[in-house]
Amino acid sequence: MAGQKSQSETEHVMDGATISPSAMTQSFNLSAAIVSKSLILLLTRFHAGYFRISLSLGGQALLWKTLLQPANHVILTTIPIIVWLFALFILVLFSILYILRCVYRFNMVKAEFLHHIGVNYLFAPWISWLLLLQSSPFVAPKNVSYLILWWIFAVPVFVLDVKIYGQWFTKGKRYLTAVANPTSQISVIGNLVGARAAAQMGWQEIAVCLFSLGMVHYLVLFVTLYQRFPGCDRLPAMLRPVFFLFFAAPSMASLAWDTISGSFDIASKMLFFLSLFLFISLICRPFLFKKSMRRYHVAWWAYSFPVTSLALASAEYAQEVEGGVTHAIMLILSGLSVLVILSLLVFTALNTKMLLPDDDPILPTSLPDHPLSTA
Repeated sequence: MAGQKSQSETEHVMDGATISPSAMTQSFNLSAAIVSKSLILLLTRFHAGYFRISLSLGGQALLWKTLLQPANHVILTTIPIIVWLFALFILVLFSILYILRCVYRFNMVKAEFLHHIGVNYLFAPWISWLLLLQSSPFVAPKNVSYLILWWIFAVPVFVLDVKIYGQWFTKGKRYLTAVANPTSQISVIGNLVGARAAAQMGWQEIAVCLFSLGMVHYLVLFVTLYQRFPGCDRLPAMLRPVFFLFFAAPSMASLAWDTISGSFDIASKMLFFLSLFLFISLICRPFLFKKSMRRYHVAWWAYSFPVTSLALASAEYAQEVEGGVTHAIMLILSGLSVLVILSLLVFTALNTKMLLPDDDPILPTSLPDHPLSTA
């Protein structure tokens, strides 16, 4: 009886099956190993390019706030808040993942910084935060917290400007003609979004400074990419959706100048018409994107933010120039923006196994398999 009692004390009975402590330990170790391996894979393949998703959601939050403000109905005031909270959740999640990547995979972050495409997406997290700041239903532009958050999100953009723009005309292997590609325009968008947020706080001088910095480099980039110098045509076929950034930059410039000047004047209209023309030019060439649409890739999210920024510019244009045509343009572009992001959400949910491909062009050619470490 004593032997049976001691045996029952060292064994656990679950669902009629006897499991010893050693078996439970082995099971726990196996589960921990699986979780660790999954985390290693996630941090290895997750890169700044995934902030395309948060960028799109942040733009969508700003669009809903612009279209439904002011709103008297409870439902109409709730929709922008729900969109903003969802965008905030995704951005916080991605930010935590990228911080962990910086800690445990810093060598891959350095490789990303040296990549002619990956380096441009380092702007995307900060742009996403600036967009959420502008679309926030809880923080007003004149609030002290808005001011503090603007500095936190805008300073990294300026630091990256100094580093990358300096390389464009001082380093031989990183001259603009050698590294320019459509994603280079993300740096321009970062300056323009920062300028718009500064103008909302009434900081005209800083807003004009950031606006001029972004527009000068946009003009240089635009001409360089149009010239198609040798070395500029190094964009993999699966990343061709980033061509939509060609009209995202002038759209954001139109919005930024509208906020700086206080009205949608001639300059804002010119930038809006330019972005609208570039948008029409791209959608009239669907075969350009044929190869990139053969199978799902996270690069598809590059379609969303440019369309949303164009919809935002059209909304401001419709407010300035009232008429049936302007409101029709606003409704078409806004509806298209919502349709695009809803489609992307559905495709992403249906293709979760393809979210972390091993052939992503931004990733290094060889992926480390060693366990998590800060080395």
